Amino acid sequence: MKKIIKIILFLTLVFTIASGEVIAVEKIKIGLLVPMTGKNSEIGQSIIKSTLLAINKINNSSLEIIPKDTQSNPQGALKAAKELANLGVRIVIGPVFNESLIYLDELSELTFLSLTNKNNNISKNIISTGINATSQLNAIKKFIELNEIKKTIFLTPDVNYKKEIKKAISNSKIKIIENYIYNTDPTKLTQQIEKITHYKVRKQNLEDEIIRLESSNQSNKKVLIERLKKRDTLGGVKFDSIIIADFDESLKSVTTSLLYTDVSPKKKYFITLNQWFDESLLKETSSQPLYFPSVNKKNYENFSMEYFEKFNQYPNQLSFLSFDLIGLVYYLILKNDLIIDEKIFTKKTLFKGKIGIFKIKNNKISHILNFYKVEDNKFIEIF
Repeated sequence: MKKIIKIILFLTLVFTIASGEVIAVEKIKIGLLVPMTGKNSEIGQSIIKSTLLAINKINNSSLEIIPKDTQSNPQGALKAAKELANLGVRIVIGPVFNESLIYLDELSELTFLSLTNKNNNISKNIISTGINATSQLNAIKKFIELNEIKKTIFLTPDVNYKKEIKKAISNSKIKIIENYIYNTDPTKLTQQIEKITHYKVRKQNLEDEIIRLESSNQSNKKVLIERLKKRDTLGGVKFDSIIIADFDESLKSVTTSLLYTDVSPKKKYFITLNQWFDESLLKETSSQPLYFPSVNKKNYENFSMEYFEKFNQYPNQLSFLSFDLIGLVYYLILKNDLIIDEKIFTKKTLFKGKIGIFKIKNNKISHILNFYKVEDNKFIEIF
């Protein structure tokens, strides 16, 4: 443990290197593959600006970032990557979109740190750096174990990332009773939640108990019946916590359906995936407390403020990640005696960035995330 603490403390120095400590070496070239034109150009420009902030923090004149335009398509990404290779670049941050990766295995001399959170690397030279589902479920698993939650169900929408969720459940080894796949169509969703929670059975149990009491000779039956009439159901559900792999309005539809079936977050844990501190969740008081893993909130807010002061606009979430990746790559290059090759991502390493702690091993990157809950109009840190 002491060794890990020392490593993390050392890693935090990457962004605070003094100007007098700059190492005089040849240019350290890092490529940047982002959409600079077209409909996604705002994303690319925000990422470029965040890397400029990182360069200023590191303050080493030998470090050079070379951005290239992917035009948000696989062909554009391949063409831009070849241009970077011809310039002597060996490590590239990007591309942004998963579909832009499909031809990049042709450039085996380059290592790509893709900004996608899909953990399905299609080639050995592509490393996904986004906050993937496995990293999020590892944090949720920790929360479940700390609170000694025994029975958990998983709710996954029938969308394109459901396979990624299934893989993450396996990778994290999180213990769940069942993973239910649900239709996001609101007209079908409530019926599915009714089945999962056995709502009609519990509703019938209530009606049956009221009828039984009415025909009984119990002296206090009037009091008991009045209490039951204030309830919606009678009987419990088979789980203690629910993990909902959804976002935005679709997430709210699920929590609303759970409330309709008389499953309350006051009695069962409502847990979801990284919500990036979506402030609309603060207004959903009936669905609170709501728990989720995420990046470090304080660091995220400080970064956003610094970015706004510099560029008079707020960054996107990928900008936050790309800021950290500059520091991560720079540190790994220094640790590898300024030799830039594929080996720098194979050794087991911990790096403390703004997002949280990066774990690097065998050309894979994962994140150790913080954990929060939404309650009382606040985001409250759990760990």
